[in-house]
Amino acid sequence: MADERTFIMVKPDGVHRGLVGEIIKRFEQKGFKLVALKFVHASEDHLKKHYEALSSKPFFGGLVKYMSSGPLVPMVWEGKNVVKTGRIILGETNPFDSKPGTIRGDFGIEVGRNICHGSDSVESAKIEVALWFHDAELLNWTPVATPWIYE
Repeated sequence: MADERTFIMVKPDGVHRGLVGEIIKRFEQKGFKLVALKFVHASEDHLKKHYEALSSKPFFGGLVKYMSSGPLVPMVWEGKNVVKTGRIILGETNPFDSKPGTIRGDFGIEVGRNICHGSDSVESAKIEVALWFHDAELLNWTPVATPWIYE
């Protein structure tokens, strides 16, 4: 099994709407392994680092303010092709463009309240995981279902 990891974060709207369990459920049911999880209220400075690549965009200030307005659930998931598949599970950034069956397609309406953040590449996942978690917080374990998921 490949040990690719991705960073998934439930945004304040997802937390307030009680969708954390549903989001975890979908990743678990797919067969991915949860290796880290927190419940945090992030500072604007931390979020500016997280969204640094978007700092030139006109919506950057509002995004940081919104993300720091409530609790977040950052997570790390592991598995084969988890970055690409995680993005599929989440759906398109704009919920309007997301298919039914995806998290955003099922629960989102507006792009500014799109429930989750997900890494868009293996490289960005490594950066995001390191920004939110210390190495000691990333658990190495083998679920008993592994041989039933991977050949």
